[in-house]
Amino acid sequence: QVQVVESGGGLVQPGDSLRLSCAASGRTVSVFSMAWFRRAPGKEFEFLAAISWSRYGTNYGDSAKGRFTISKDNTGKVVHLQMNSLTAEDTAVYYCAAGGIEIPMALRERYRYWGQGAQVTVSS
Repeated sequence: QVQVVESGGGLVQPGDSLRLSCAASGRTVSVFSMAWFRRAPGKEFEFLAAISWSRYGTNYGDSAKGRFTISKDNTGKVVHLQMNSLTAEDTAVYYCAAGGIEIPMALRERYRYWGQGAQVTVSS
């Protein structure tokens, strides 16, 4: 089994930056890609970014391009999501997911292991 834990959420003001982190533990040899999704109140899950531990690099959703950056620590299965120029529209619960597919995909179904989510609130 693999456990996934997010950290770094909180309350920030519009225009601020925030970095989320996510660590996978347990049988992480089976994890080849990790991703970030979010769900805003009353909305569907939205893909933000994914990263591969193989040659497939990264993949970004439209709302993340240009403002968010996903990165990884090669010392373990740890990923970060750097979020800049945050607006109220970014208020959501942010979820980290891990999966056994090498390609960093945007599909929720491709990720088997999920964290509990981290609340990010952008408000003045």
